[in-house]
Amino acid sequence: SSLALRAGADVICEKPLVIDPAQIDELAALESDTGRKINTILQLRLHPSILAIREQVLAAPKDKIYDVDLTYITTRGRWYHVSWKGEEKKSGGIAANIGVHFFDMLSFIFGNLVENKVAHRSVDSASGFIVYERARVRWLLSISKDHLPEGVLESGQRTYRSITIDGDEIEFSGGFTDLHTASYQEILGGRGFPIDAVRPSISAVTHIRTAPLEDIENAHPGLYGLSAAAQ
Repeated sequence: SSLALRAGADVICEKPLVIDPAQIDELAALESDTGRKINTILQLRLHPSILAIREQVLAAPKDKIYDVDLTYITTRGRWYHVSWKGEEKKSGGIAANIGVHFFDMLSFIFGNLVENKVAHRSVDSASGFIVYERARVRWLLSISKDHLPEGVLESGQRTYRSITIDGDEIEFSGGFTDLHTASYQEILGGRGFPIDAVRPSISAVTHIRTAPLEDIENAHPGLYGLSAAAQ
């Protein structure tokens, strides 16, 4: 991004934009110095199902707190660990590399982050409990096929994506293939997301990468299935 700004170009940057919040300030200073702009891809903010949920939350009584379970398991081969994605100092680890869109989605829907606890963290998975203004969230992320629910692999699927809100499953498995196209259309229309929009999610995943592990009473129900050896 910095090279493109100095070359006089506007920038479109995929996730994660950075892996530390301090780097956002550095990029903001470069934007100011060069007069150019960085557009970030926050694709879930454009998903119709996510937008509908956000409208429901905004319309609900302000004291309503939602209980959310987020599970995202997307299997990766051995290549993942030998590529830059397997290097935490480059990718930011599992939470940043495969989870940052979901943490952005959660703050987009449920407001500011209040509390962030981590129960498990390894090279292939992570889990914790995060509280926003309007939600309590149990989350689990993994790139291991060993963590897929029973029957998913047999059905030919290698990805499992689930969000429940107050026990109700949210259907948003479809529509993902068009989100990048929609993101670029918004940017070309002058409606791209500025870099400061990523600050809440980058702050969340940075804490998840560095925080001490804790025993969490309200842990994700899939936590027991993660490798005990990796904890």
